[in-house]
Amino acid sequence: MGRMYLLPKEGTFYKANLHCHTVLSDGHLTAEEVKKAYMEKGYSIVAFTDHRTYVWHKELDQDDFLSIAAYEVDINDFEKRPGDFSRLQTYHLNLYDTRPWENKEEKEQSILPERRYRDVTYINGYIERMKEKGFITCYNHPYWSLQTYEDYKDLRGLFAMEIYNHGCEHDGLFGFNPQAYDEMLRTGQRLYCVATDDNHNWYPLDHPLSDSFGGFTMIKARQLDYESVMEALKKGEFYYSMGPEIHDVYVEEGILYIKTSPVEKIYVMQEGRTCYKEVAAPGTTISKATFKLTGKEGYIRVQCKDTKGLFAGTNAYFMENIMLLK
Repeated sequence: MGRMYLLPKEGTFYKANLHCHTVLSDGHLTAEEVKKAYMEKGYSIVAFTDHRTYVWHKELDQDDFLSIAAYEVDINDFEKRPGDFSRLQTYHLNLYDTRPWENKEEKEQSILPERRYRDVTYINGYIERMKEKGFITCYNHPYWSLQTYEDYKDLRGLFAMEIYNHGCEHDGLFGFNPQAYDEMLRTGQRLYCVATDDNHNWYPLDHPLSDSFGGFTMIKARQLDYESVMEALKKGEFYYSMGPEIHDVYVEEGILYIKTSPVEKIYVMQEGRTCYKEVAAPGTTISKATFKLTGKEGYIRVQCKDTKGLFAGTNAYFMENIMLLK
Protein backbone atom coordinates (compact mmCIF):
# COMPACT_ATOMS: atom_id res chain seq x y z
CA MET A 1 0.00 0.00 0.00
CA GLY A 2 1.30 3.48 -0.84
CA ARG A 3 1.04 6.58 1.28
CA MET A 4 -2.28 8.42 1.10
CA TYR A 5 -2.32 12.00 2.35
CA LEU A 6 -5.67 12.92 3.88
CA LEU A 7 -4.46 16.47 4.26
CA PRO A 8 -2.72 17.14 0.92
CA LYS A 9 1.06 17.06 0.86
CA GLU A 10 1.45 19.78 -1.75
CA GLY A 11 0.43 23.39 -1.35
CA THR A 12 0.53 26.09 1.30
CA PHE A 13 -1.76 26.54 4.30
CA TYR A 14 -3.64 29.84 4.28
CA LYS A 15 -5.48 31.04 7.38
CA ALA A 16 -9.10 31.96 6.63
CA ASN A 17 -12.13 33.45 8.36
CA LEU A 18 -15.13 32.14 6.43
CA HIS A 19 -17.86 34.04 8.29
CA CYS A 20 -17.63 37.82 8.68
CA HIS A 21 -20.01 40.78 8.92
CA THR A 22 -19.29 44.42 8.12
CA VAL A 23 -21.17 47.73 8.16
CA LEU A 24 -22.99 46.51 5.04
CA SER A 25 -25.19 44.52 7.42
CA ASP A 26 -24.88 44.47 11.22
CA GLY A 27 -21.12 44.57 11.66
CA HIS A 28 -19.27 47.54 13.14
CA LEU A 29 -16.17 47.56 10.90
CA THR A 30 -15.82 48.34 7.22
CA ALA A 31 -14.45 45.67 4.90
CA GLU A 32 -11.19 47.63 4.75
CA GLU A 33 -10.94 47.68 8.56
CA VAL A 34 -11.64 43.95 8.73
CA LYS A 35 -8.93 43.25 6.18
CA LYS A 36 -6.36 45.29 8.13
CA ALA A 37 -7.22 43.68 11.47
CA TYR A 38 -7.15 40.13 10.11
CA MET A 39 -3.96 40.54 8.12
CA GLU A 40 -2.24 41.76 11.30
CA LYS A 41 -3.22 38.43 12.89
CA GLY A 42 -1.79 36.35 10.05
CA TYR A 43 -4.95 35.75 8.01
CA SER A 44 -4.74 35.57 4.22
CA ILE A 45 -8.43 34.99 3.40
CA VAL A 46 -11.72 36.51 4.54
CA ALA A 47 -15.16 35.57 3.23
CA PHE A 48 -17.42 38.59 3.61
CA THR A 49 -20.79 37.06 4.50
CA ASP A 50 -23.00 40.05 5.23
CA HIS A 51 -26.64 39.22 5.96
CA ARG A 52 -28.72 38.98 2.77
CA THR A 53 -26.13 41.11 0.98
CA TYR A 54 -23.97 39.62 -1.75
CA VAL A 55 -20.70 41.51 -2.29
CA TRP A 56 -17.31 40.69 -3.79
CA HIS A 57 -14.70 43.03 -2.31
CA LYS A 58 -12.26 42.37 -5.12
CA GLU A 59 -10.74 45.82 -4.60
CA LEU A 60 -9.20 44.51 -1.36
CA ASP A 61 -7.28 41.69 -3.02
CA GLN A 62 -3.51 41.75 -3.15
CA ASP A 63 -0.69 39.22 -3.37
CA ASP A 64 -1.07 38.20 0.28
CA PHE A 65 -4.82 38.72 0.79
CA LEU A 66 -7.89 37.25 -0.89
CA SER A 67 -11.52 38.25 -0.38
CA ILE A 68 -14.21 35.65 -1.05
CA ALA A 69 -17.54 36.75 -2.51
CA ALA A 70 -20.26 35.45 -0.20
CA TYR A 71 -23.36 36.22 1.84
CA GLU A 72 -25.45 34.78 4.67
CA VAL A 73 -29.17 34.07 4.42
CA ASP A 74 -31.70 33.19 7.09
CA ILE A 75 -34.84 31.12 6.76
CA ASN A 76 -36.83 31.86 9.91
CA ASP A 77 -39.73 30.11 11.53
CA PHE A 78 -42.60 32.33 12.68
CA GLU A 79 -42.42 33.60 16.27
CA LYS A 80 -44.26 31.54 18.84
CA ARG A 81 -44.46 34.75 20.85
CA PRO A 82 -44.67 37.93 18.72
CA GLY A 83 -41.40 39.86 18.82
CA ASP A 84 -39.55 37.16 20.78
CA PHE A 85 -36.49 36.58 18.58
CA SER A 86 -34.67 34.79 21.40
CA ARG A 87 -36.89 31.72 20.88
CA LEU A 88 -37.04 31.89 17.09
CA GLN A 89 -35.79 28.80 15.26
CA THR A 90 -33.89 29.57 12.09
CA TYR A 91 -31.67 28.17 9.37
CA HIS A 92 -28.61 30.33 8.67
CA LEU A 93 -26.64 29.46 5.56
CA ASN A 94 -23.42 30.92 4.20
CA LEU A 95 -23.10 30.81 0.43
CA TYR A 96 -19.66 31.16 -1.14
CA ASP A 97 -19.44 32.09 -4.80
CA THR A 98 -16.98 29.87 -6.65
CA ARG A 99 -17.26 31.97 -9.84
CA PRO A 100 -17.95 35.60 -8.85
CA TRP A 101 -16.91 36.91 -12.26
CA GLU A 102 -19.95 35.21 -13.82
CA ASN A 103 -23.52 36.64 -13.88
CA LYS A 104 -22.76 39.24 -11.20
CA GLU A 105 -25.88 41.31 -11.83
CA GLU A 106 -28.20 38.31 -11.65
CA LYS A 107 -26.63 37.17 -8.38
CA GLU A 108 -27.09 40.56 -6.78
CA GLN A 109 -30.81 40.56 -7.61
CA SER A 110 -32.08 37.00 -7.15
CA ILE A 111 -30.27 35.23 -4.33
CA LEU A 112 -32.60 35.32 -1.31
CA PRO A 113 -34.79 32.40 -0.21
CA GLU A 114 -38.43 32.54 0.78
CA ARG A 115 -39.49 32.26 4.42
CA ARG A 116 -40.41 28.56 4.31
CA TYR A 117 -38.82 27.19 7.48
CA ARG A 118 -40.85 23.99 7.70
CA ASP A 119 -40.34 23.10 4.03
CA VAL A 120 -37.04 21.19 3.85
CA THR A 121 -37.78 20.22 0.25
CA TYR A 122 -37.87 23.90 -0.65
CA ILE A 123 -34.66 24.59 1.33
CA ASN A 124 -32.83 21.76 -0.42
CA GLY A 125 -34.12 23.06 -3.75
CA TYR A 126 -32.78 26.52 -2.90
CA ILE A 127 -29.35 25.04 -2.09
CA GLU A 128 -29.39 23.19 -5.41
CA ARG A 129 -30.45 26.27 -7.40
CA MET A 130 -27.65 28.30 -5.86
CA LYS A 131 -25.19 25.51 -6.63
CA GLU A 132 -26.18 25.83 -10.28
CA LYS A 133 -25.30 29.53 -10.04
CA GLY A 134 -21.83 28.64 -8.72
CA PHE A 135 -22.34 28.78 -4.94
CA ILE A 136 -21.35 26.24 -2.30
CA THR A 137 -23.40 26.30 0.90
CA CYS A 138 -22.42 26.00 4.56
CA TYR A 139 -24.92 25.29 7.35
CA ASN A 140 -24.22 27.58 10.31
CA HIS A 141 -24.33 27.34 14.14
CA PRO A 142 -27.11 24.77 14.77
CA TYR A 143 -27.06 25.22 18.57
CA TRP A 144 -27.42 29.02 18.40
CA SER A 145 -30.22 28.52 15.85
CA LEU A 146 -32.14 26.42 18.44
CA GLN A 147 -32.17 23.49 16.03
CA THR A 148 -32.13 19.79 16.77
CA TYR A 149 -31.28 16.70 14.78
CA GLU A 150 -34.82 16.65 13.38
CA ASP A 151 -34.26 20.11 11.87
CA TYR A 152 -30.98 19.43 10.07
CA LYS A 153 -30.92 15.69 9.35
CA ASP A 154 -32.74 16.03 6.02
CA LEU A 155 -30.69 18.90 4.62
CA ARG A 156 -28.96 17.92 1.39
CA GLY A 157 -26.43 19.43 -0.98
CA LEU A 158 -24.35 21.15 1.69
CA PHE A 159 -20.65 21.69 1.14
CA ALA A 160 -19.93 22.06 4.86
CA MET A 161 -21.27 22.97 8.28
CA GLU A 162 -19.81 25.05 11.07
CA ILE A 163 -18.35 22.84 13.77
CA TYR A 164 -17.23 25.96 15.67
CA ASN A 165 -18.53 29.54 15.62
CA HIS A 166 -16.64 31.99 17.82
CA GLY A 167 -19.38 34.61 18.03
CA CYS A 168 -21.85 31.97 19.20
CA GLU A 169 -19.36 30.83 21.83
CA HIS A 170 -19.56 34.32 23.32
CA ASP A 171 -23.36 34.45 22.97
CA GLY A 172 -23.94 31.52 25.30
CA LEU A 173 -21.17 28.91 24.99
CA PHE A 174 -23.02 27.81 21.86
CA GLY A 175 -19.94 27.67 19.64
CA PHE A 176 -18.66 24.09 19.40
CA ASN A 177 -20.97 21.58 17.68
CA PRO A 178 -19.06 18.32 17.06
CA GLN A 179 -22.08 16.20 17.99
CA ALA A 180 -24.18 17.85 15.27
CA TYR A 181 -21.42 17.15 12.71
CA ASP A 182 -21.28 13.48 13.69
CA GLU A 183 -25.06 13.24 13.55
CA MET A 184 -25.01 14.57 10.00
CA LEU A 185 -22.28 12.12 9.02
CA ARG A 186 -24.12 9.19 10.56
CA THR A 187 -27.13 9.85 8.33
CA GLY A 188 -24.83 9.11 5.39
CA GLN A 189 -24.12 12.72 4.47
CA ARG A 190 -20.76 13.63 2.96
CA LEU A 191 -19.95 17.14 4.08
CA TYR A 192 -17.00 19.03 5.54
CA CYS A 193 -16.67 21.16 8.68
CA VAL A 194 -15.23 24.64 9.24
CA ALA A 195 -14.46 26.91 12.19
CA THR A 196 -15.36 30.57 11.84
CA ASP A 197 -15.56 33.83 13.77
CA ASP A 198 -18.96 35.16 12.64
CA ASN A 199 -17.52 38.48 13.78
CA HIS A 200 -19.68 41.57 14.10
CA ASN A 201 -17.11 43.53 16.15
CA TRP A 202 -19.55 45.13 18.55
CA TYR A 203 -16.68 45.09 21.06
CA PRO A 204 -13.14 46.42 20.50
CA LEU A 205 -10.66 43.90 19.09
CA ASP A 206 -8.77 43.70 22.39
CA HIS A 207 -11.92 43.22 24.51
CA PRO A 208 -12.49 39.80 26.18
CA LEU A 209 -15.81 39.55 24.31
CA SER A 210 -14.34 40.39 20.91
CA ASP A 211 -15.71 37.93 18.38
CA SER A 212 -12.65 38.09 16.11
CA PHE A 213 -9.68 35.70 15.91
CA GLY A 214 -11.23 32.72 17.70
CA GLY A 215 -12.20 30.22 15.00
CA PHE A 216 -10.43 29.76 11.70
CA THR A 217 -10.00 27.38 8.80
CA MET A 218 -6.59 26.44 7.43
CA ILE A 219 -6.95 25.95 3.68
CA LYS A 220 -4.17 24.17 1.81
CA ALA A 221 -4.11 25.52 -1.73
CA ARG A 222 -1.61 25.55 -4.59
CA GLN A 223 -1.46 29.33 -4.40
CA LEU A 224 -3.41 32.29 -3.07
CA ASP A 225 -5.78 32.94 -5.94
CA TYR A 226 -9.53 32.57 -6.20
CA GLU A 227 -9.64 29.41 -8.35
CA SER A 228 -7.04 27.57 -6.22
CA VAL A 229 -8.73 28.39 -2.93
CA MET A 230 -12.16 27.38 -4.23
CA GLU A 231 -10.77 24.13 -5.59
CA ALA A 232 -9.27 23.36 -2.17
CA LEU A 233 -12.56 24.15 -0.41
CA LYS A 234 -14.59 21.95 -2.74
CA LYS A 235 -12.13 19.07 -2.23
CA GLY A 236 -12.08 19.43 1.56
CA GLU A 237 -8.38 20.24 1.63
CA PHE A 238 -8.46 22.13 4.93
CA TYR A 239 -8.86 21.70 8.66
CA TYR A 240 -10.64 23.71 11.34
CA SER A 241 -9.03 25.19 14.45
CA MET A 242 -9.42 27.38 17.49
CA GLY A 243 -5.64 27.44 17.94
CA PRO A 244 -3.78 24.12 17.50
CA GLU A 245 -2.09 23.28 14.21
CA ILE A 246 -2.40 20.03 12.27
CA HIS A 247 0.66 19.49 10.13
CA ASP A 248 0.15 16.06 8.59
CA VAL A 249 -2.51 13.37 8.37
CA TYR A 250 -1.79 10.38 6.16
CA VAL A 251 -2.26 6.63 5.92
CA GLU A 252 0.55 4.21 5.03
CA GLU A 253 0.45 0.42 5.24
CA GLY A 254 -2.86 0.63 7.07
CA ILE A 255 -1.43 2.96 9.75
CA LEU A 256 -2.86 6.44 10.35
CA TYR A 257 -0.15 9.02 11.06
CA ILE A 258 -0.98 12.37 12.68
CA LYS A 259 1.40 15.28 13.35
CA THR A 260 0.31 18.41 15.21
CA SER A 261 1.60 21.35 17.20
CA PRO A 262 2.04 20.48 20.91
CA VAL A 263 -1.33 19.34 22.29
CA GLU A 264 -2.74 17.46 25.24
CA LYS A 265 -4.95 14.99 23.38
CA ILE A 266 -5.18 13.49 19.89
CA TYR A 267 -8.36 11.55 19.22
CA VAL A 268 -9.72 9.84 16.12
CA MET A 269 -13.51 9.97 16.11
CA GLN A 270 -15.42 7.27 14.22
CA GLU A 271 -18.91 6.42 13.03
CA GLY A 272 -19.55 4.51 16.24
CA ARG A 273 -18.62 5.41 19.80
CA THR A 274 -15.17 3.83 19.57
CA CYS A 275 -12.28 6.31 19.44
CA TYR A 276 -8.56 5.94 18.97
CA LYS A 277 -6.72 8.16 21.43
CA GLU A 278 -3.31 9.36 22.52
CA VAL A 279 -3.13 11.50 25.66
CA ALA A 280 -0.12 13.29 27.14
CA ALA A 281 1.01 12.67 30.71
CA PRO A 282 0.13 15.50 33.13
CA GLY A 283 2.32 18.53 32.55
CA THR A 284 3.54 17.34 29.14
CA THR A 285 2.35 17.54 25.55
CA ILE A 286 2.38 15.34 22.47
CA SER A 287 2.68 16.26 18.81
CA LYS A 288 2.19 12.98 16.97
CA ALA A 289 0.20 9.78 17.12
CA THR A 290 -0.19 6.61 15.07
CA PHE A 291 -3.13 4.24 14.97
CA LYS A 292 -3.74 0.94 13.16
CA LEU A 293 -6.88 1.11 11.03
CA THR A 294 -9.17 -1.89 10.69
CA GLY A 295 -11.29 -0.68 7.79
CA LYS A 296 -14.41 -1.01 9.96
CA GLU A 297 -14.36 2.55 11.33
CA GLY A 298 -17.00 3.83 8.89
CA TYR A 299 -15.35 7.21 8.86
CA ILE A 300 -12.51 8.82 10.76
CA ARG A 301 -11.87 12.42 11.72
CA VAL A 302 -8.98 13.72 13.79
CA GLN A 303 -9.74 15.94 16.76
CA CYS A 304 -7.05 17.34 19.05
CA LYS A 305 -7.14 19.55 22.14
CA ASP A 306 -4.35 21.69 23.54
CA THR A 307 -3.53 22.64 27.14
CA LYS A 308 -5.68 25.79 26.84
CA GLY A 309 -8.74 23.70 26.01
CA LEU A 310 -8.73 24.77 22.35
CA PHE A 311 -9.63 22.27 19.64
CA ALA A 312 -8.62 21.60 16.06
CA GLY A 313 -9.74 18.85 13.73
CA THR A 314 -10.07 17.49 10.25
CA ASN A 315 -12.97 16.76 7.98
CA ALA A 316 -14.37 13.24 8.04
CA TYR A 317 -12.68 10.70 5.77
CA PHE A 318 -14.73 7.68 4.78
CA MET A 319 -13.09 4.29 4.94
CA GLU A 320 -14.35 3.07 1.57
CA ASN A 321 -12.16 5.76 0.02
CA ILE A 322 -9.13 5.16 2.25
CA MET A 323 -9.09 1.41 1.84
CA LEU A 324 -9.05 1.70 -1.96
CA LEU A 325 -5.26 1.87 -1.62
CA LYS A 326 -5.00 -1.78 -0.63
